[in-house]
Amino acid sequence: MEKRRRVIILGAAGRDFHNFNTFFRNNPDYEVVAFTATQIPDIAGRVYPAELAGPLYPNGIPIEEEAKLPELVKKYNADEIVLAYSDLPHQYVMERASMALATGTDFKLMGPKSTMVESTKPVISICAIRTGSGKSQTTRRVLDVLRAYGMKVISIRHPMPYGDLVAQKVQRFSDYSDLDKYECTIEEREEYEPHIDRKSVIYAGVDYEAILRSAEAENPDVILWDGGNNDFPFYKSDLQIVVVDPHRPGHEVSYYPGMANLLMADVIVINKEETANRDDIETVRKNIAKWNPNAIVVDAASPIFVDDPSIIRGKKVLVVEDGPTLTHGEMRYGAGYVAAKKYGAKELIDPRPFAVGSIVSTYNKYNHLDVILPAMGYGDKQIRELEETINNSDADVVVIGTPIDLRRVMKINKPAVRVRYELQEIGEPTFEEILKDFLAKKGLLK
Repeated sequence: MEKRRRVIILGAAGRDFHNFNTFFRNNPDYEVVAFTATQIPDIAGRVYPAELAGPLYPNGIPIEEEAKLPELVKKYNADEIVLAYSDLPHQYVMERASMALATGTDFKLMGPKSTMVESTKPVISICAIRTGSGKSQTTRRVLDVLRAYGMKVISIRHPMPYGDLVAQKVQRFSDYSDLDKYECTIEEREEYEPHIDRKSVIYAGVDYEAILRSAEAENPDVILWDGGNNDFPFYKSDLQIVVVDPHRPGHEVSYYPGMANLLMADVIVINKEETANRDDIETVRKNIAKWNPNAIVVDAASPIFVDDPSIIRGKKVLVVEDGPTLTHGEMRYGAGYVAAKKYGAKELIDPRPFAVGSIVSTYNKYNHLDVILPAMGYGDKQIRELEETINNSDADVVVIGTPIDLRRVMKINKPAVRVRYELQEIGEPTFEEILKDFLAKKGLLK
């Protein structure tokens, strides 16, 4: 019998587990000796549990710090390194490849053919070239249009399993109580609440084949893949929609696997055009024309709304934005900043002097941030540290630019205003037209 190839999977509690489950779990030719973790706090030092890892792994699989990779290759006598996380500059990917090669191991990126699960139902996927491009509001827009056509839609979200992995194998969200049941982080709530608000079901978890089969059992007309972290879909898609961001022109052809998404897209949404520079929009448009000239291009805006703009005018404002968009998404600002400027804030205060605990560490790691507070909320302790940071500040008003209302998960000791944003197409084609055509081809229109 040939020796099993010993594999280390580099990940961030998402694609890494999926690649394992779909390709390695029951594969006698390979032995996954370790996962590594980065990007997300407090996921290293855990074990991928035996209950999920299957009979070839009775002790589960250790999750180690990626920074120790050269040591781990020696420790586990690894033959192969698999990179399985996303939102990475091409330079970063090749640095990891070079580190792997320097240890003598093979380096691998696994593609759709090895990792996509096929559904019995039509699948529409929504992905992006970078975190913070506007997947969430695009997903909401597509969901609303499909339901207006009378479709029963079940959504499935890219994983965010930061808690008990066994308990999170298959998660179904249809009510706010489900968010408490699964002890959801702020990041998870941001993605699930808009679906719950629409009385729509969304699944997530760890084992995405089991999740898909549970969703199919509800007999939807369409399954909607709500992508995350600019990864490519876990499911074979019948229509691939990809969002690009003219606030970061050129990133559509310089990030992994965002560029792969661009090349695979059937529909490309150029978002945020209302606040982007005209030359930057043209740069993105030219890259689309060069690399995927057959894609349908949708011009779109994500206009912002606040319930009471008068609260902001003339005030000292603390802006809190979506965490991942600012951290590994590398944005310096988001919807909250735009709203504060638009509605006449007197001053945007620097949150850094008021930061405590892990929030200080976040600023140290992501030093491009200055007048924005990232909504880090990967666990109860971090949520409390975020709350303390907000309450320590000398702001008159807090502008909440996160996809959820932070007041649902913490007590803020000063007036706050929530910013909302939805996708709006500019001119044609519209999603009504695109999805009508898709549903007609699938024989789903009555």
